[in-house]
Amino acid sequence: LTDKSIGVVGYGHLGKFLAEKILRDGRALGLTLAFVWNRNPEKLKGSVPAELVLSDLSSFADRRCDVIVEVCHPQIVEEFGPRFLARSHFMVGSPSALSNPDLNEKLRQAAQQYGHTLYVPSGALWGGQDIQRMNDSGTLKALFIRMSKHPSCFRLTGDILSDWAEGEGRRVLFRGSVAELCSLAPNNVNTMAAAAVAAGALGFTGVQGEIVSDTELSDFHVVEVEVTGPDGFSVHTVRRNPARLGAVTGSATYNSFWNSLLVCKGHGGKVYLC
Repeated sequence: LTDKSIGVVGYGHLGKFLAEKILRDGRALGLTLAFVWNRNPEKLKGSVPAELVLSDLSSFADRRCDVIVEVCHPQIVEEFGPRFLARSHFMVGSPSALSNPDLNEKLRQAAQQYGHTLYVPSGALWGGQDIQRMNDSGTLKALFIRMSKHPSCFRLTGDILSDWAEGEGRRVLFRGSVAELCSLAPNNVNTMAAAAVAAGALGFTGVQGEIVSDTELSDFHVVEVEVTGPDGFSVHTVRRNPARLGAVTGSATYNSFWNSLLVCKGHGGKVYLC
């Protein structure tokens, strides 16, 4: 088993989970931690060995890395994504960044040029590989995703949810293309962004989405996916992802991310949903 060294960019709940799991379980799976970077390095003290802390992200190339995992903010994908791909495989934990067509194209070109894979984790998306297969065979006609969460779990760029009240029930916040949703709720719609990558022919403007605030959902995030194919073919899945109040990421997504990371072994210079 060849050792794979992993760089983790971001140390929120997900970054912390991945770094700790690599340190604890990685050796048996052939994974080592190359570095951890966080915007606020104070958060790393006492939990990440000092020699693994990367203080300046611009010097990432000084650490040998097979895979760099971004789990912090779409801005980092924009700023460093092409540079990461020049050196290693890159798993983008904020695929909402790919809704920017220029950046999307830049990352695809970098992957192709350097022979590295741009990995997009499926996260809370159920059936992503099936959607991708339908897309690749030309049978995917339409894709719709609805994400329903407690209002405390949303991080929105506008103030459309600032007036929520306990017990108000269900409120549709926005319905439209995933491209529009990515700019409105970049931290909340990575599942939709992963679906838009899987459904490449429809893309971010063709895949439709809806975000719903529901005060009844105190223990779960709900993700509904409706896939439409030819001749009346359709699939409708409902996934309940356990989540604490205020949590942007549901608990089942952590293990989904870990499983995605284990897949990042190099699939050529392309985009790969894992």
